[in-house]
Amino acid sequence: MTPGRPRPLWRLRPPPPPETVRELERTLKLSPALCRLLVARNHDTPDGAKSFLRPRVADLHDPADLLGANEAARRLVRAVQDRERVLVHGDYDVDGIAGAALLTEWLRALGGRAEAFVPNRLRDGYDLGEAGVAQGVASGATVLVTVDCGTTAHEWVGRAGDAGMDVLVTDHHRPEAELPPALALVNPSQPGCRYPSKDLCGAAVAFKVAQLTARMLGRPADEAWQRLDLVALATIADQVALSGENRVMVRYGLNVASHAQPRPSARPGLSALIARCRKASGGRPLDSGMVAFQLAPRINAAGRIGDPAEALRLLLTRDLDEAVALADKLDATNRERQRIERRTVDEALEALNGEYDPDRDRAVVVSGDGWHPGVIGIAASRIAERFYRPVVVVALDGEQGRGSARSIPAFDVHEALTECGRHMERFGGHRQAAGLDVRREKVPALREAFLAAARQRLGEEDLRPVLNADIEIGLDELDYDFHRHLRHFGPSGRGNPKPLFVARRVRLDGPPAVMGGRHLRFRMAQGRARLTAFGPGLAERFPAESLGARPVDVAFSLADNTYRGHTTVEARVRDIRPSR
Repeated sequence: MTPGRPRPLWRLRPPPPPETVRELERTLKLSPALCRLLVARNHDTPDGAKSFLRPRVADLHDPADLLGANEAARRLVRAVQDRERVLVHGDYDVDGIAGAALLTEWLRALGGRAEAFVPNRLRDGYDLGEAGVAQGVASGATVLVTVDCGTTAHEWVGRAGDAGMDVLVTDHHRPEAELPPALALVNPSQPGCRYPSKDLCGAAVAFKVAQLTARMLGRPADEAWQRLDLVALATIADQVALSGENRVMVRYGLNVASHAQPRPSARPGLSALIARCRKASGGRPLDSGMVAFQLAPRINAAGRIGDPAEALRLLLTRDLDEAVALADKLDATNRERQRIERRTVDEALEALNGEYDPDRDRAVVVSGDGWHPGVIGIAASRIAERFYRPVVVVALDGEQGRGSARSIPAFDVHEALTECGRHMERFGGHRQAAGLDVRREKVPALREAFLAAARQRLGEEDLRPVLNADIEIGLDELDYDFHRHLRHFGPSGRGNPKPLFVARRVRLDGPPAVMGGRHLRFRMAQGRARLTAFGPGLAERFPAESLGARPVDVAFSLADNTYRGHTTVEARVRDIRPSR
């Protein structure tokens, strides 16, 4: 049996200065607990706290500050005015699909002639390649714009140029030393780019270019905000940091998407898919969690095991019947993806039995025949979560292998793979995720090199997950107003995690119930205060009989629990330990 995830370390922020908390209480008229939380998150002045709680689209950075954006926008303006054909080339994940749809529909709304294309993972491979260039030639395009790809596609950018297309690369992936021979490269990670937000997703970069194009064509600025729904979808799905302007765009984008319900918006496909997700989740409102765990997986499923063009059509269609049919199809594809993923993870874990030693290995590399390359990224994420190690999963087919890498916060997987580059035919990605191609006979050497890179970079403490708690809190402070105001701390995700609280010396108000064999449900009691709690996966670590009358410390967040249309507030417990 393979070992499980190590117990997490608890880290609690230092108590905030009482005088700073009192100043926020006085000026903002908020509860002491909320003000303690604001100070703990470094929003410790009245103006800073107000700006965080009420972000404004007016505070977004000027797209003209992106290196290359002016050149790209001027070329798109000319294409729109001269009615040239533009091919928008995305990627087969949510970021690339959403970004391609956004830029295509916006160019059309500006009066341009735009067509969207996304490669098929199995047939065409990743990035701009032969299929994308051929599509541009066949469509008669004179401009080819990449979204979420192109930075490392030097050969095919050059070939597109040789075929008579001006290539505009919009991307966010880390560039190599050599930059592509494009007419314009718009990538906040490229050398010399002084744009303040370096962590934009690909769709957000495309949004900025389109925003600048619209400005040059004299269109009103508020037209842009109605397209932030796709930026929000892509930003959450791509797991970039939800801080700074990313948080602003996601917050407004979720608002745009939410107000399209229940009536279909100008994007009936997205509305139809949201309706499927709300039904599956018991009617919960659209938030970053629903996007991350329900909406994005359904769109990604098309790129993983189906046809990503169907997800692209879903976001571009204006036909309600087609939208509903495509949403149903993506829903079915996602169920099949889940089945394949479970089987792959089970087989990978079985392959690691006797091979992986947590006391020896600070990373995991596992390979197997017959694994679907479309799900190995998710499989790598599942295994990384289970072992809390950087993971490479390789799907072998004949003499070739296609791999996906996923990491933990302390480990830059792209940097490590760069060190292992001689063992691979191709790789690319960023700090926390990467893809690669490797020949079968090179897999053992890649494994040894990757494990060596992990040994060099990771210490013992890096190999334990950390629960970064914000503040200690009493259950009697968690009233309705607290939870209502807590919503303004969202949207939550990487870079802006959901607030995590610690309640000390809590007792269980009765024995916990085991749900589905893995989860615990119970009521926490502290003095006269009570709070219903749900602990996902905790039954595997805490047998119900072990949580008796002794007081415990509980690390938890707050969440809405919607059941049959009725919503209540409950604690989502991350960990439990005996009180001292």
